[in-house]
Amino acid sequence: MSAPPDRVRSFLFEQLDIRGVWVQLGAAWHEMTANRGYPEPVLELLGQQAAVTTLIASSLKQPGRLTFQLRGNGDVSLLVMDCDEQLRLRGMARTLKGMNAPSELSAGSLPALLGDGALTLTLDTAGMRQPYQSHVPLQGDTLADVFEHYLAQSEQAPTRLWLAADRKAVGGLLLQALPGAAARDADGWNRVQILAGTVRPDELLDLGAIKLIERLFPEEDVRVYDPRPVSYHCPYDPDKIYSMLRSVGRAECEAIVSEQGEIRVHDDICNHEYVLDAAAVTALFE
Repeated sequence: MSAPPDRVRSFLFEQLDIRGVWVQLGAAWHEMTANRGYPEPVLELLGQQAAVTTLIASSLKQPGRLTFQLRGNGDVSLLVMDCDEQLRLRGMARTLKGMNAPSELSAGSLPALLGDGALTLTLDTAGMRQPYQSHVPLQGDTLADVFEHYLAQSEQAPTRLWLAADRKAVGGLLLQALPGAAARDADGWNRVQILAGTVRPDELLDLGAIKLIERLFPEEDVRVYDPRPVSYHCPYDPDKIYSMLRSVGRAECEAIVSEQGEIRVHDDICNHEYVLDAAAVTALFE
């Protein structure tokens, strides 16, 4: 089966004041993980984070970038994912044991892989003097648990998440009760949660939004909005590297070239390598 298209769809239970968002990633996910060599447990965690970051970023109303970092003291030391208002996504994972020993990482719960750590949100939108940041400890056995806990604290709205990822695709479903939900239907939120809880990982990865909603909520009145495309966006950006090297200083850069013959800079999040020889370093400071 071919990879699904990269898209997000929002929907609304019109009689319940409950909103939902669905996401599937195919080609964008393949681009993000190409030539990374991630072990299966790391790949699954990163894919789930790609799904939940896209689900949350789809609510951005103005130009900006939303970044989630999970840091821990376990075998997986870092997961980073960010997405802008155009749903352009990028991300990476880092393990303490490196990518050369995938057999040493076995599947397990989130605490088993990340250990003790924290989730950090950074939101940088147009008009903000400085980016907004918040931190919460990692609480829960799954990535969905961690983000449900975070959203319950930050948005003060009951939220549920279902996430799935494998090498082929990424899928996710978010449900959130709006302020008037309990007044509209006292049992609505509970009922919708139970129905959504029957979803299988393969359905998140394979079924389109309409079919999934029809399967999970056949008796509910649901309005589904037009899909929005999602893309992987991590282009070469030599100016960023040049600026960093200028801040290091000419003497330090020339010393590195003298010792090693060249300067190599690896952009971890985009997996790009930048190489500057002696002539390029001279040109950089002229």
